[in-house]
Amino acid sequence: MRALGLRLAGLLRAGDLVLLTGELGAGKTTLTRGLGEGLGVRGAVTSPTFVIARVHPPLADGPPLVHVDAYRLGGGLEEMEDLDLDVSLPDSVVVVEWGEGKVEELTEQRLHVVLTRATGQDAPSGEGAERSGDGVGDSGPEAAEDVRTVTLVGVGPRWAAEDFGALG
Repeated sequence: MRALGLRLAGLLRAGDLVLLTGELGAGKTTLTRGLGEGLGVRGAVTSPTFVIARVHPPLADGPPLVHVDAYRLGGGLEEMEDLDLDVSLPDSVVVVEWGEGKVEELTEQRLHVVLTRATGQDAPSGEGAERSGDGVGDSGPEAAEDVRTVTLVGVGPRWAAEDFGALG
């Protein structure tokens, strides 16, 4: 997931909203850690579950990363109003874990990343399957049970021409 985040970061720019959907342990925070590394932001990217949102400023030229965890927020955009995401979005890359159904109203241009974790004999292989972790030591029976399927869905003209297959 981290390696995928590194590759995906190359597509992102200020004003992008990324929604991450997947069960607990699917790799949402690990993917965001890779995004932060790829965007070159300051600070360790960790789960903002209890603080709800963290802002990671860029180390050089580039947008800040706003990392939001909406898991504990039940309502829609109104409940997230205090986070001022509408103010942050034009100048930042905003990544929202558990954001589906909560922040879509921020913009008509967004990227949905759906992570599905399969285990055991249900684990897929080949195109679209991404191993969790950083690729080091990801072999053997444990790795085979820790495969994710990642689905990227771009919404709006911003994403219409993107070739997600190149992230492979």
